Amino acid sequence: MARKAKTEPPRKSGAKKAAPKKAAAKGAVRLQRSMAGRVLRASVVAAIWVAVLGGALVAYYAYTLPDLEALDTPPRRPSVTMLDREGAVLATFGDLYGGPVGFDEVPPYLVQAIVATEDRRFFNHLGVDAFGILRALTANLRAGAVRQGGSTLTQQLAKNLFLTADRSLERKIQELLLAFWLERTFSKDEILAIYLNRVYLGAGAYGVEAASRRYFNRSARDLSLHQAAVLAGLLKAPSRYAPSRDPAAARDRARQVLASMVDAGFLSKADAEAAAAEPLGLRRTMGAGVRYFAEWLLERASGYVGPNGGDLVIRTTLSTRLQRLAEDRVEVRLKSEGARGGATQAALVALSPDGAVRAMVGGRSYGDSQFNRATQALRQPGSAFKLFVYLAALEAGMRPDDIVVDKPISIGGWRPRNNSGAYRGDITLARALAESVNTAAVRVAEAAGRDKVAAAARRLGIGSPLTKHPSLALGASEVTLLDLTAAYGVVANRGRAVWPYGIEEVRAADGKVLYRRSGSGGGRLVAEDTAAALGRMLEGVVAEGTGRAAALGRAAAGKTGTSQDFRDAWFIGYTPSLVAGVWVGNDDAKPMKRITGGGMPARLWRDFMLAASPGRTEAARDR
Repeated sequence: MARKAKTEPPRKSGAKKAAPKKAAAKGAVRLQRSMAGRVLRASVVAAIWVAVLGGALVAYYAYTLPDLEALDTPPRRPSVTMLDREGAVLATFGDLYGGPVGFDEVPPYLVQAIVATEDRRFFNHLGVDAFGILRALTANLRAGAVRQGGSTLTQQLAKNLFLTADRSLERKIQELLLAFWLERTFSKDEILAIYLNRVYLGAGAYGVEAASRRYFNRSARDLSLHQAAVLAGLLKAPSRYAPSRDPAAARDRARQVLASMVDAGFLSKADAEAAAAEPLGLRRTMGAGVRYFAEWLLERASGYVGPNGGDLVIRTTLSTRLQRLAEDRVEVRLKSEGARGGATQAALVALSPDGAVRAMVGGRSYGDSQFNRATQALRQPGSAFKLFVYLAALEAGMRPDDIVVDKPISIGGWRPRNNSGAYRGDITLARALAESVNTAAVRVAEAAGRDKVAAAARRLGIGSPLTKHPSLALGASEVTLLDLTAAYGVVANRGRAVWPYGIEEVRAADGKVLYRRSGSGGGRLVAEDTAAALGRMLEGVVAEGTGRAAALGRAAAGKTGTSQDFRDAWFIGYTPSLVAGVWVGNDDAKPMKRITGGGMPARLWRDFMLAASPGRTEAARDR
C-alpha cells in the first residue's frame, strides 16, 4: 500500500524576512550610539582644548599687562604755571594735577553727572557691561556709524591708567582683564575716586581738582551743578569742549549732560533748566596773544628746575591790563589803517624803564602764526637806527646845536638821498634828527666813525650782525623790535643799562623760592648828561619832527623809522613811565602803500600810550 506524502505546516507569510530587519535596526542603534559617543568625546576634547588655549591666551595677556604700580606713580611732564605781576594765571605748560579729592568730598551731582553721561549701570556691573555693549551695538547699527561706545567707567580707567589708545585686540583683552582686576581690588567708590583724580579734562588738566581750578578758579569740592555738568561733558572730547577754548560749546555740552541726568532720574527737569541758566563763572583768562610772551619766557625759564624735576610757578613782569590794551590797539589799527595801506602784521613791546616787559604782541594772531615778530623777526629799522648815530656823535664831542650840512653826498659811489628829495643846507644836529635827514645822518656817522656807531649799538644791546657799509647810518642792518626798544630804554633810563626781562620769581610747587630778581639792574652805559642831551633831541622828534603823530600832550620822546620801499615802518619812544616800540609790515616783506614810521606806527604807539598811562597814578603803577 502506498505511503502518504508528509505535509509540513504552512509558514506565516514574511517569516524569513523579519530576522534581517531586526538585525539592521540593532546595527543602526549601535552605529548612532557610536557616532554620538565620538561626537561627545570630540566635543569634550575640543572644550578642553578651548579651555586650555583660552586659559593660555588669558595667561599670556595677563603676563603682558603693564606694571600695575603705575596706579601710584603716574607718568607726567612737569608743569610750568606763569602768573602776571598781580598773581593771576597767564599760561600753563605741561601736565597739571590738582591735589587728590575723595569720593565723599566732591558734590554728589558731580558723580551723578559722570555716571549719567558715561556709565549708568556703573554700580551694578562687574567691570564690563554686556547690556551696555549690546545697546551701543544696536544704536551704531541703526545709525550706520559708530555713535556710542560700550566701555564702562572701569574700562576707561583701566585704559587711562595702564594702556595706550591703540585699538588692537590685545589692548582690548588687556583692558577687560584690568577692568576685572580693578573691580576685584577696589570698591566702586574707590574706583570712582581714582577716576576723578586721574581723568584728562582738557587744557593740560588731569583730575577734577586741577580742571576745576583751571576753568573756574575754585576747588572741585565747591563746584556748582552747572560747573559739574561742564566737567562731565568734557569726557566726550576734552579739547573740543574745554571752556577755555570754546565757552559756548562747553555750555551746549553741559545742557546735554543735564538732560542725561534728568533721563537717569538724578534731576528734575526744572532743576536742570535752573542750573543751565546759572552763570558759569569761568576764570578770566588772557587771550591767545599772551602766548607770544609766554613762549619767549619759557625759553628763559628752562634753566630753572624744581626739586626732582617738579612743577614750577613763575611770577612774571607782564601787566594783564597793558597786554589787553596792546592787543586791542594793534588789531584796531590793522583793521582800519593797515587794511588801507597794505600792512597785514604788527608787533608791539612795552617795557618799564628798567627793562621789565609789561606787554608783548608778537603778531596779529597767535592762532594763525606762532612766529614772534617782536623777538624773532629781523627787519631793517630805517631811521630808527639813527639813535646810535647821534649817540656816537655826542660821545665824540659834538653837540645838539652843532651844524651839519644837508646836501648830496657820495661815498664810494653810494649816494643816499632824503625822503623828501629836498636839501636844507646848514642844519643843526637836533634838527637833522627831528626831521630824519638822511644825508646829514650819513655825514655825522662818517665824522663820528662807523665803528663807533656800531659799537654804540652793540653797547645798548643790538646783538644782530651790523654792516660796515655807510648805509649803516640809515638802518640797513636788521634788528629785532625788542632789542631796539630796549636800546631806547637806555636813554629813558638816563644812560643806565636796560636788559629786557620777564621773570620776577620762580618757585617750586611746594612754595620753595628757586629764584627771585634782586638788585637795581645793569650799570651805566651812557654818561648821564649825554643821555639827557640825546633825550631832548628825541623829544624834538615828537614835538616838531617826523613823530608829531605820536604826541601825547605831555612829555614824550621817540623816533620814526621806514625801511627801503616802505617794507618796514617803526616808531620807538618813551614817557617817564613806559618805553614802547611798534613795528608794522608784512611777513613776506611786501612793500606797503607808503606807510611810514611817522604814520600808522606813530599813531598806534600814541593809542597804546594814552590808554596805558592816562594819569600819573596809573603811570606809576605800571612802571
